[in-house]
Amino acid sequence: MEKTFKVPKISCHHCVAAIKNELVTVKGVTKVEGDPGKKQVTVSWNAPADEAAIRKAMEEINYPAD
Repeated sequence: MEKTFKVPKISCHHCVAAIKNELVTVKGVTKVEGDPGKKQVTVSWNAPADEAAIRKAMEEINYPAD
């Protein structure tokens, strides 16, 4: 699976790096790319990861996805 999430709190590449560092710890996440200009993060994953787990991980570090 792959999905692009809007993340309004992203303001710079450090924000993207923080999100990447968190999401790679979610079992099944295979790739994370971010664009601070568009305030988006694109995540690729396989089971056992799912969208709910990814959203939860982002909320835990104060970068909730819309």
